[in-house]
Amino acid sequence: MAFAKGASTWGRKLPRAFYDRPTVEVARELLGKYLVRHTADGLIIGRIVETEAYVGPEDRASHAWRGLTQRTAIMFGPPGYAYVYMIYGVHHCLNIVTEREGYPAAVLIRALEPIAPGAESASIIPNGPGKVCRYLAVDRALNGADLCGSVLYVEDRGEVIAPEHIVSTPRIGVDYAGPWSEKPWRFYIRGNPFVSRPGRSFSSRG
Repeated sequence: MAFAKGASTWGRKLPRAFYDRPTVEVARELLGKYLVRHTADGLIIGRIVETEAYVGPEDRASHAWRGLTQRTAIMFGPPGYAYVYMIYGVHHCLNIVTEREGYPAAVLIRALEPIAPGAESASIIPNGPGKVCRYLAVDRALNGADLCGSVLYVEDRGEVIAPEHIVSTPRIGVDYAGPWSEKPWRFYIRGNPFVSRPGRSFSSRG
């Protein structure tokens, strides 16, 4: 399935109730959904193929582990908003806030299958969180964006990824988190060429 630049979308925008659920469940069910970004030059669309869950104030891999700060305030807010931050002073990362207000949790979008790239992103392979943001033209200006709005949102186009096609692994780059680094909360679509990198897998039902 492919769309030309500026093609209209035809899926159902995910409602806030989709995000107001356990984060691990949301992370799995985002696979196969479509991220849609409206820009002045048209639409940019990518199919979500890899995610990571960050769950609650005790998760030492999460930014929220150190408590409520100006940076993490959005994670403590209501579900269905974008949490965008910068790493290494260079790369932006896009997260979707989940669960009830006051409980800090989010899903990191790690990789997309390009569907309708914009002119500036046509050469970008969005197989990593920083590349996802470059592909979608997402930066800190969209921190706090309402994913039930009209600028950045997720569509359901009727695709359901069967459990046997979902791979679950520990999250990437969180060795500092002690036992939390072993949580099998990274999910990706088995065999998809746009996944950032394979890893040792666990049951997709974990």
